[in-house]
Amino acid sequence: MPEGDTVWNTARVLHRALAGATLTGSDFRVPQMAATDLTGWTVRESASRGKHLLLRLAAPEGRSDTRHWTLHSHLRMDGAWRAYTPGERWTARPAHLIRAVLRGTGAVAVGYHLHELALVPTAEEDSLVGHLGPDLLGPDWDPAEAVRRLAAHPEATIGEALLDQCNLAGVGNLYKCEVLFLRGVSPWTPVGAVPDLAGTVALAQRLLAANRGRWTQSTTGSLHRGGTSYVYSRRAQPCRRCGTAIRKEELGERVTYWCPVCQPPPDPSLP
Repeated sequence: MPEGDTVWNTARVLHRALAGATLTGSDFRVPQMAATDLTGWTVRESASRGKHLLLRLAAPEGRSDTRHWTLHSHLRMDGAWRAYTPGERWTARPAHLIRAVLRGTGAVAVGYHLHELALVPTAEEDSLVGHLGPDLLGPDWDPAEAVRRLAAHPEATIGEALLDQCNLAGVGNLYKCEVLFLRGVSPWTPVGAVPDLAGTVALAQRLLAANRGRWTQSTTGSLHRGGTSYVYSRRAQPCRRCGTAIRKEELGERVTYWCPVCQPPPDPSLP
């Protein structure tokens, strides 16, 4: 699943490929945008907000009552944008997964399996992303506000709370598991019982920021295959700290990985 740093990286790829370009064509393969034509529109910038991508555009003079628009997309579990040079084969995914194509003179951006595609006036972006908590990789990152939002629901498990994008935007399953291991906190611990919520939030931001700008995500410091995580995707393998077998279990709609020794449960009846 794309995490906040992956979406941040994707936004930068699109910005480098299309920023300042006037689109020579577009193709949207979703019903709600099938008739949309962005030919002649200029790409102003590409940005991210948590796990949301915001491609900001300027409509040609006289083509729209509103000058500035935003093409919004969400990657969810399986979406991706790729940039190609004109004439290059689009090989990232099967063709039937293509949802959007944006053509410029120097690059073509292809969106695969995108979700929540929408074109809205830029002034109305908040209608799509205004519910999100502070963005861990955003220029307006506010750790105190993230802590406040988490603490407002003390009965929620910390594992679920970190994934709630209304609390803080950008944490996915990988960082949830890794942050909680490094903090020695069980995923089933109620938010109200987490000893240092501010420290947990600060660590999440540091890990995402450390991986910004590269596609290989590592929380261990190693970029070698099989060595990039402490617990995530390591079921039954020995804990890198104590040697105990890493466990995997459902937590809400996601799986979670944890060490039962390094992350003791808050209640003996819990896993």
